[in-house]
Amino acid sequence: MQILIIGAGGREHALGWKIAQNQNVKTVFIAPGNAGTALEPKLKNIDIDVEDISALVKFSKEREVALTIVGPEAPLVIGVVDAFREAGLKIFGPTEAAAQLEGSKSFAKDFLIRHAIPTGDYAKFSEIEAALSYVRRQSLPIVVKADGLAAGKGVVVAKTFGEAENFIKGIFLENTFGKIEKKVVIEEFLEGEETSFIVITDGSYALPMATSQDYKRVGDKDIGANTGGMGSCSPDPVITPEIYDRILKKIIYPTIHGMKEEGHLYSGFLYAGLIIDANGMPKVIEYNCRLGDPETQAVMLRMKSDFLELCFAAVNRKLDKVKLKWDTRASVSVILAANGYPQNYVKGDIISLPEVKDKQCKLFHAGTANDAFGKIVTNGGRVLCATALGSTIYDAQKFAYSLANKVSWKGMFYRNDIGYRAILHEREKKEGS
Repeated sequence: MQILIIGAGGREHALGWKIAQNQNVKTVFIAPGNAGTALEPKLKNIDIDVEDISALVKFSKEREVALTIVGPEAPLVIGVVDAFREAGLKIFGPTEAAAQLEGSKSFAKDFLIRHAIPTGDYAKFSEIEAALSYVRRQSLPIVVKADGLAAGKGVVVAKTFGEAENFIKGIFLENTFGKIEKKVVIEEFLEGEETSFIVITDGSYALPMATSQDYKRVGDKDIGANTGGMGSCSPDPVITPEIYDRILKKIIYPTIHGMKEEGHLYSGFLYAGLIIDANGMPKVIEYNCRLGDPETQAVMLRMKSDFLELCFAAVNRKLDKVKLKWDTRASVSVILAANGYPQNYVKGDIISLPEVKDKQCKLFHAGTANDAFGKIVTNGGRVLCATALGSTIYDAQKFAYSLANKVSWKGMFYRNDIGYRAILHEREKKEGS
């Protein structure tokens, strides 16, 4: 059996590594993959861009790929699932219409309101003056988002009006995020603890993945610019059994049922970025229509179930027949980034990599490539992800940083506190018991 994964990052490395553990899998093709996926047993990089849908369809037909799994959001938003299905190929992910939940912030907010799913107040604008006028009438801090895809960086939590106005002007006047539509969503700032709640769904049934917490700001203690994610941990101690049930009842199932009612059966991974307030009530900050990165790395290291079996069950709408098993240990993932990230960063620096023999640790590649001499070099902003298991998040954090410290290249940096919020909850729980 041959499987195709679309993508090039740490998430796709983790998915390929996990799927290759299935004994029935002969080859896992990664399009286009990275220097790390090229080193894995049973994984093979294919030089096809994630948005070259016709080439991906052609390749899957020629190689008789049994299932394609989509990693990043961009191909989903432009209809890769629709194209594969039209060609009679099995693919796992939401359709172009369903992927609007991530592809358009305004669609997502309108959807939340239509279906009475808890979220913050908002307004949307396609004219700069109207947006600037609205911002000046609000209280601070305030959240401003680019409407379209921006690699996780199209949002600012503005603490001053000047910061909010500059972000808006960047979208409308300076094309900060490229070719996306000149449209912004301005939202109420929600107080509470952020968490990532990810499920796999076949359109009717939802099977939650292990809980996780993402650390998006570039600097320690959550300061600095937003990024695609600087690290994560799993499980997230803030999600008590009561909050877990509340999220499924008030957010996940209303989302799945709401999409179905509107004619967009949602099958794939559904990621709800949430704020949990002081009363334990969840509210939606955003939707993603795929697995998170770097949450996937932390979650895959803990998964004991057959991940490919899970995906086939969802595609065949038999997800209610599957049970998930998890390692009881915690995990922490630390992103190793290139100097300058999330703004302009250097590519092509040679990376010094350790040999990792400890099975409780894994170094997932993201922005890596091979140079003309076969050396592994930096090729992106988020370059590697040091991931480790431990009996507690505190222990997993220690092991992850021990691995991170064995990697080096010119200008490499990482946050030094990934998992700190979860560790505080661990301590509080221990002291209260």
